This record gives sequence, C-alpha cells and structure tokens, in this order.
Amino acid sequence: MQSKHIIPSLRQIFPAFIVICICLTTISTYAQSFKLMRYDENYSILKDSSKNFYDHIKFIPLSGDKKIYLSFGGEARFEYAAFNNEDWGKMNTGHNNFLLQRYDLHADLHIGSNVRIFSQLRSALEGGRKNGPRPIDEDQLNVQNLFVDVVAWKHQDKSLTFRAGRQEIDYGSGRLISVREGPNARLYFTGGKVMYASSNLSVDGFVMMADTTYTGVFDNKSTRQANLWGVYSKLIIPRSGNMDFYYLGIHREASTFEEGTANEVRHTIGTRLWKYGGGFIYNLEAAWQFGKFGNGNISAWTGSIDIGYSFETVKFKPTINLRNDYISGDKRAGDGNLQTFNPLYPKGGYFGFDPQVGPVNLIDIHPYGTLALLKNLTLQMDVVFNWRYSLQDGIYRPSGTFNMAGAASGKRYIGTAYLASAVYSLSKFISMNTGIQYFNTGSFAHDVIPDPKNGLFINSRIAFKF
Repeated sequence: MQSKHIIPSLRQIFPAFIVICICLTTISTYAQSFKLMRYDENYSILKDSSKNFYDHIKFIPLSGDKKIYLSFGGEARFEYAAFNNEDWGKMNTGHNNFLLQRYDLHADLHIGSNVRIFSQLRSALEGGRKNGPRPIDEDQLNVQNLFVDVVAWKHQDKSLTFRAGRQEIDYGSGRLISVREGPNARLYFTGGKVMYASSNLSVDGFVMMADTTYTGVFDNKSTRQANLWGVYSKLIIPRSGNMDFYYLGIHREASTFEEGTANEVRHTIGTRLWKYGGGFIYNLEAAWQFGKFGNGNISAWTGSIDIGYSFETVKFKPTINLRNDYISGDKRAGDGNLQTFNPLYPKGGYFGFDPQVGPVNLIDIHPYGTLALLKNLTLQMDVVFNWRYSLQDGIYRPSGTFNMAGAASGKRYIGTAYLASAVYSLSKFISMNTGIQYFNTGSFAHDVIPDPKNGLFINSRIAFKF
C-alpha cells in the first residue's frame, strides 16, 4: 500500500528546509567533513571554541569541566527517480516515476572519555511508485542506532572498546558488508562488537542479528538469532598502501538461488589490498566461501581488480580507472551443491549508482573516469559490460537476491550500462547530485524475456546534513 501522506509532508517541510540551509551556509565552521557513519564524527574539538549557532548544536557541555557533553546532528534528503522499463520490460511497468525522502536525527552523549551513548531515529518514505515501495525504499520510522560504547583499555594511540546495541556497520569497499547509503533505507543490525584500534591497525570482532524490515512505524522485528558474525581487520602501511583481512559468517533460514531455497550457513574468508590518493590507485580484493546449503556443500569465490591513475597536477584533476570482476555462479543446476557467490549485505551502487545487475554469477568490465570541473563539482562517466559467469545460473539483483533463472538459456551476455553522474557541493551542509543510466540489453535478456526493452534511469537528489 502506498503512503498517501508523502507529498503533502514534503510541501510542509521543504520551505523550512530551505530557510535552515540558507542560514547554515553562512556559518563558518571548522573543516571536519561529515562521515558516512555519523557516529564516527568527533566534536570534542569545539569545547574551547567561540560559540556560534552551529557550535551550540554540535557541542553542549553538561558538566563544568566539559568532559560530559552532548552533540546533535541530522539529515534531510530528497530524491526524484524516474525509471523506464525497469527489469527490461519483464514486469511491464513502463514509466515509473516516484519521490523518495529520508530524515534522521541523532544525539551523541559522551560521559567522560570512556563511555558514550549514540542514538539515531530515521524515517525513509516513498511516494508515487506504481507497484509500491521496495524494501530499500520505505521504513516510515525506526531506531537506526542505539548503542553504548565502553573503552575498556587505552594506552597512547591504542585502545580496546566494547559496543553493544543497535548499530550500522560498514567495512572495506562495501562489497560484502555495507550500510547501503545509496538506497533510501540504510541497513542496521543489533548485537555486540569489540574493537581494537591503533595508529596503523584496527581489528573488529562482532556478532549481529538482522531485523526484518517493515514499512510502518517502529514495526521492525528482530530475528533473535545470530545472522552475521566475523572479524574484520585493516592494516595501514605508510606510503605503500593498505591491507584488509576478514572472516565473515552468515546464517539464513530460507536463502533463494536458482538452485533452490534452503537453509544456508556460509563462511567467507577474504583479503583486500588498496591505495587511494594521488598517482597510481588500486583496489584488489578476493574472497572464498564455503559452508552448507540445505544438504549440499557451498564452494564459491570472487576476485576483483580496480586500477587507475589520479592526475592531481593536471587541470580538472582527471582520474581514469578500469575494473574487472569475476563472481562465481552455480556449475550444475539441480545437483544440490552450490557454487553461487553470496555478496551478503552489499553496497547497492557498487556497479553504478542504480545497477540492474547484482554482484552474483557475473563477469564485468567497467572503465570509468572523473573530472573535477570546479572545486565543488565532480563529473563521472562509466561503462559497464556484463556477462553471466556460469550458464547454469541466472542473474541477481543488486542486493544479491534472486531475479531471473538462466539455466535454460545458452546466452551469456546480459547487457551494457552507460552512466553519467555529477555531484555538486553547494556548501559543507548541502550537496546535490544527478545521474542518468541507459542499459542496452544483451543476448541473455533477449533469450529469457519475451519482449525485452532497454532500460533508462534518471535521478536527482539534494541532501542537507548538520
């Protein structure tokens, strides 16, 4: 059922939103950028600053020595999306235009240097979509974060911290564990985490429960069992790059692949070597998966190479990159065993800002480049060529869920996506981006869809953060 209140609420909120944005663009603040995970921001530096309106929101002392303080923040995001031939005409929806809104407000309470409580409410709303909101579109009101941190040990640059409660998590390049920032509704888990950190090494160990998300108000349900557990480490090697090592485990009671639907217990071991910044840049990652799917065995893998060069001394600071991914699919349909890679909780936009092909049973070649046309305006162009890795397996959605069967088709080429996007930062607080994607269907789509159509997606988004 579509929400009737979405558009009127936007008309009521938007004027106030504009006024706040204009006021805040005139405020001079220190140069910290907003983080993907808002709980990673630290505003203790403001305790000795001269107070203006913004500083009063970000640092509110609650004790005379200012060791107990409170910080507030939030976001309002509006997005207009226009699809034409979503899923290449399979669902016959034709034109599908809709509006997405997202609001959140968080409070960060620090009690001395060893205890903090972070809480965040979030509302994700959708209006106008023909076939109603997708799971990534709407969660009208929920508690996104509510956790307690306790620093159990600290010595110079080293610390050991325990975290318990509801929390967002995001690791590495987002291939396997992502908060999923692109879609309207971000992911979260409930559980515990222990975090070791030093100047060049961080190690997190965690056990999490996933919630079943419903579209209403405070109606999400916990699974009450461990769905995700693992260890993720990052090693910083000065002037040489960085390395990640990880183990991840999942349990799902009804996982669906072309092979069928069954109980899944899967383990992933992987590593990543990466370097960003001026000059040569790279992101190399490989992972192997094993476990049980029903009564069968799991053996799956993925490998990714992303290399490029950043010309920081050239006008417009161009970057050029080439990506190549191999992601395994099932070898023999119906034999009970499973070679299909599971991306777990992936970043939706890893293969473009609104991909129609997910990171399962896939070979892709992805050249892309960026230009900094202005100090605050960046343009990116992409082309993504997509093939099925295995002819005995189908294609999957960006979330990793099963989409179309493929074992009956001998065609491998899925299609080509052409993308262009621009990001404009109006100020520290306000950013705008827009993009267009055209998907030219290949021989596989023509083989499995009776009347296939090329897809077109256009979106425009404005976001305000404080």
